[in-house]
Amino acid sequence: MSSLIHQTRWRHVANPRRTTDTLIGERQRAVLNPQALHMAQTEIRRWPGYAPTPLVGLDGLAKACGVAVIDYKDEAERFSLKSFKALGGAYAVLRLIKRRLGEAVTSDALMRGEYRTALEGLTVCCATDGNHGRSVAWGASQFGVRCVIYLHATVSEGREQAIADFGAEIRRVPGNYDDSVRQAAEDAAEYGWCVVSDTSYPGYMDVPRDVMQGYSVMVDEAVAQMRQPPTHCFVQGGVGGLAAATLAQLWEAYGAERPRLVVVEPERAACLLASAEAGRPVAVEGELDTLMAGLACGEVSLLAWEVLDEGVDDYVAVSDEAAVEVMQLLAAGVAGDSPLVAGESAVAGLAGLLIAQQDPELGARLGLTAESRVLLIGSEGATDDDVYRELVGSSADEVRSGRFRAREVGHVS
Repeated sequence: MSSLIHQTRWRHVANPRRTTDTLIGERQRAVLNPQALHMAQTEIRRWPGYAPTPLVGLDGLAKACGVAVIDYKDEAERFSLKSFKALGGAYAVLRLIKRRLGEAVTSDALMRGEYRTALEGLTVCCATDGNHGRSVAWGASQFGVRCVIYLHATVSEGREQAIADFGAEIRRVPGNYDDSVRQAAEDAAEYGWCVVSDTSYPGYMDVPRDVMQGYSVMVDEAVAQMRQPPTHCFVQGGVGGLAAATLAQLWEAYGAERPRLVVVEPERAACLLASAEAGRPVAVEGELDTLMAGLACGEVSLLAWEVLDEGVDDYVAVSDEAAVEVMQLLAAGVAGDSPLVAGESAVAGLAGLLIAQQDPELGARLGLTAESRVLLIGSEGATDDDVYRELVGSSADEVRSGRFRAREVGHVS
């Protein structure tokens, strides 16, 4: 079997607390459940521009990997935000407004400006690596409320501008993502603002639950689009919200036959893997200087952990170098596959799969065989055009038009 990427460093932890061959339990449904999914779908499907994003069959890559199927849920064009997070932050802003004004308030009425007077004085805020803040700012703009977004030191200027374009006030914070989360919470308490965070902590659970429930709309789309039930799902880590939404919805859809869930993180910000090793949520200290910007998180969302703790099968940490190679591999296309634009935070899951394809020990640990059917969540496109071009070697437009011309990224024979 040929090598698809060169960088194959990995760490693996099998979850000792996972439950197998069981239905989803009350612990998980207390966080995410079908009734709340229906509420999210009802609203989000009414938003202008809503359409299910494509599920792309990567048949050439599957053959090169030695598995039966690879299905890639491509979030590169979700609404105008180029990320699955469009579903979470904006929906959480809507739910916050509904809690204030009543459940009878609809997205349509808010977008028409019918409640602008009632919403005067309401400010939403959050910390972000880029995509979540962009969604919150977009939602605030759509529904007519003021928005303040906190960015830590390494968030790119391109991502800052994309958020500011929706009218949000930007505040820069020294330090890493977790420092910006704390600053947003402190300022919200001082000024009476409402935090719309994608991570939960003691005393703050309702809004992150809404964020994750918005994400589950994406996974429900994928379930409806798949040709066959998957045997495996590789999904990015971060604070755990995406992984929890993915796990819960697959668990609801397939019950005791749910696919094996593999969470993949940057080796420099593997807080979920560290928590699995410790048997409880723990923080990863330091600068968290991974180029996978959306996954540069050192602290686990406590709410997401309620879903992940007994449901995740495996945790894998991979290198930044592997992520760059995978971005380029998708841009080039493999054995007839269409080129795909995938941002640096979209490819950790696929990096984990490719490394396992090349390392028999890891492949065996993850139970991969020639019959495996793999679901991947391509969680973002080129959310910063300059960063994408720097990492891939071509622009997103060049990739989409089949004009990818980068340095050699590996070989397929």
